[in-house]
Amino acid sequence: MTDAADTVSAGALWRLLAWMSPSFPVGAFAYSSGLEWAIEAGDIRDADTLRRWLAVLLRDGGLFCDAALFAHAHRAAACDDATALAETAALALALVPSRERYLETTTQGKAFVEAIRSAWHCAAFDRLPLGPQNHVAYPVAVAVATAGHGIPREPALHAFVHALVANLISAGVRLVPLGQTDGQRVLAALEPLAVETCARAAATPLDAIGSAAFRADIASMRHETQYTRLFRS
Repeated sequence: MTDAADTVSAGALWRLLAWMSPSFPVGAFAYSSGLEWAIEAGDIRDADTLRRWLAVLLRDGGLFCDAALFAHAHRAAACDDATALAETAALALALVPSRERYLETTTQGKAFVEAIRSAWHCAAFDRLPLGPQNHVAYPVAVAVATAGHGIPREPALHAFVHALVANLISAGVRLVPLGQTDGQRVLAALEPLAVETCARAAATPLDAIGSAAFRADIASMRHETQYTRLFRS
């Protein structure tokens, strides 16, 4: 039986699908979160190595951190807890492991905020806590928007994680390169882990959020000086 608290109305589903679509103007296609360097270094060579790399990010890396930060930000915004939301927003910026990952999350966060304020503004955005230079991390921006529009946390979190994973798979398909079908096989194979990650993220205390995917963090740092690049991170 479906919990009423997790039921998404037709209008809310329309908005959620629009915001998590690859066509939503946040520029996600320009970022690879270090995948570009990992592919050049030989860590990722085919569909299986791409799947394993993303599985680490979901279990112990940046994808898990973003999911957990999203869950906390959504909860705080839904409860109108300004203190908890400010703490989550500050931690989201502090946890970013490299300059390019900081650029990635804040640039997408800013673009998301501008698009939402232009087309789907809600009162929750007036209370969005901003960091230095008015920066906000992407997961916090999306969480506040979904909470402000009454979209339940669980479906919003799953849609957000799906969008992050699908974008990285798209980057891998272009860079390795892989066939589109290989990309879909990777996405399908990661489904159980993504579901598990969302559940764990929602239950993780704020002070327990952290990454242990050191190779991925190094890849992001090395990408800053990579000689030939197609992606911004």
